[in-house]
Amino acid sequence: MTGFSTIAYIVAAVLFILSLSGLSQPESAKRGNKYGIYGMAIALIGTLTLPQVHSFCWLAVAVVIGAIIGLRKAKKVEMTEMPQLIALLHSFVGLAAVFVGYNSLILDTDIAPELQTIHLVEVFIGVFIGAVTFTGSVVAWGKLEGKVKSAALELPHKHKWNIAALALSLLLMAGFLAVGGSTFLLFLMTLIAFAFGWHLVMSIGGADMPVAISMLNSYSGWAAAAAGFMLNNDLLIVTGALVGSSGAILSYIMCRAMNRSFISVILGGFGNTVIGKAEDYGEYREWKVEDVAEALKDADSVIITPGYGMAVAQAQYPVAEITKFLREKGKTVRFGIHPVAGRLPGHMNVLLAEAKVPYDIVLEMDEINEDFPETDVVLVIGANDTVNPSAQTDPNSPIAGMPVLEVWKASQVVVFKRSMNVGYAGVQNPLFFNENSYMCFGDAKATMDKILAILKA
Repeated sequence: MTGFSTIAYIVAAVLFILSLSGLSQPESAKRGNKYGIYGMAIALIGTLTLPQVHSFCWLAVAVVIGAIIGLRKAKKVEMTEMPQLIALLHSFVGLAAVFVGYNSLILDTDIAPELQTIHLVEVFIGVFIGAVTFTGSVVAWGKLEGKVKSAALELPHKHKWNIAALALSLLLMAGFLAVGGSTFLLFLMTLIAFAFGWHLVMSIGGADMPVAISMLNSYSGWAAAAAGFMLNNDLLIVTGALVGSSGAILSYIMCRAMNRSFISVILGGFGNTVIGKAEDYGEYREWKVEDVAEALKDADSVIITPGYGMAVAQAQYPVAEITKFLREKGKTVRFGIHPVAGRLPGHMNVLLAEAKVPYDIVLEMDEINEDFPETDVVLVIGANDTVNPSAQTDPNSPIAGMPVLEVWKASQVVVFKRSMNVGYAGVQNPLFFNENSYMCFGDAKATMDKILAILKA
């Protein structure tokens, strides 16, 4: 590397670390994003000064095409589609690592003999991780987009198939190293890795998809690090390691929050074979918007628990207006956020921040759960699985053991939904049939607008 590129890479690495630090809190997220943008710009400039770069024309074409696609997607994508976009971007990273691996095997013929084995191991592992990341991320995108059923795939002896895929890949690696590198053996392993990644994520049910996305984020980081080793690019190694380790830590934290085994989710729900049973919970009670507005007028304390339905309806803006109106009337209004509400960690926090909801009234599940018994009214807006008491009462439920927001302990609970359909995990919610629960059907945004109008009138 040149002196300039070395300095550029060091500065970029520091900015990437600051970016991750900034993204850890909603208040500093914008600053974190800016650090990431500056770091990537400096990294690109530093890469252009590398001695290996001979054709600026082709690089310029690639950068322009990538920039156009990125800008178009960034302007077009809705916040509700952000998880799908992230899953799709993870697949690009995985596929890039596969291409880099094949390119490195075919073109890097001047590797020193004493480094040949290390280089081949880098190629093989890099392609394997990239292939698993690619198909796994495509499946995750399909599940989030509704192109693929969210229910977990249950193939006979599915874990034995996973073990067989790993064992066969190890055998192919031994042969790959023994012959000094073989495109054919690498291709066979790639096909196995593609199938392995597909099966891993297909075997993860809807309730665990937020963890799966975080896990794939980690995979994409390790794929980038592997590509860095193959390209002998220090910044790519550092950046990949940052993404890989942070994604793994986030996955572990989310698994703890959901009472899930980290290894279980990674292996596609290993040991998670319980099936929820259909049960008759009785009749539900329905409220109109006038009833909800009247309950809010009489309440002194209100907690709002949002879910993916709020994101789909873009209801965060009237919700923020209702919150502002009630607080101006002297009422206590707070938000209870489940760690996996929505389709991505922090999804609800971003939506509420976008609507200018104060950070100090947006509380995590552990901070607010003990306050529900003293709460007059809880508004459940588009949430389902994260407020399902079956997680605590039904050991046969697919979400059994998952910590949930204990909204049923409040005096009154109003659930806003389009219909009585089950949630993303595919299980019914007995909360809807409780004596202190009331259903308010309709589009969340339109319903909230009507409630706001009644309150102001």
